[in-house]
Amino acid sequence: MDKKIELQVLNISNSQAQVGAYALVLGEVDGERQLPIIIGPAEAQATALCLKGVKAPRPLTHDLFYTCLNILGTKMLRVLIYKAKEGVFYSYIYLQKEEEIIRIDCRTSDAIALAVRSDCPIYIYESILDRECIRLDDDDERPAENPDKENETSDSTNINSLENALEQAIKDENYELAARLRDEINRKK
Repeated sequence: MDKKIELQVLNISNSQAQVGAYALVLGEVDGERQLPIIIGPAEAQATALCLKGVKAPRPLTHDLFYTCLNILGTKMLRVLIYKAKEGVFYSYIYLQKEEEIIRIDCRTSDAIALAVRSDCPIYIYESILDRECIRLDDDDERPAENPDKENETSDSTNINSLENALEQAIKDENYELAARLRDEINRKK
């Protein structure tokens, strides 16, 4: 059977891959492998606030769910990331009510937001971690063979992506996002 590896939340930052998304970086406890997961802004905010010990003036959705679990006499035991397919991670949360163990399918971002609130461990199967992880070693610090050419290509591609996202934000009348995208495009030009 596949071994389970414990992970911890290392960092949450803006995603370089998707505009308006965040990268949640999980790190192997007592190891060097890291697992980046793309999450939405609500889950990023909920997780970051909890990790920093900041209490929202009104309960966020994850706070509400966690409070409901407690009131109903249910304890969150653990999170298990059990599958990864095409960049999407799938998780279970395990709950205990009296002597019964309950397994519920859950988005990984929500599972982690709940895990940090309940101070329960986060696990992943080793085969998934091996396949999806990034490793930090000396090779990662080597410069590209032609850094100027690589940066030109990635910057122009990134600006094109940002401009497409800007057009969509304007169509969707999401002017706050459009303003942030415009500022980011101007910064990169």
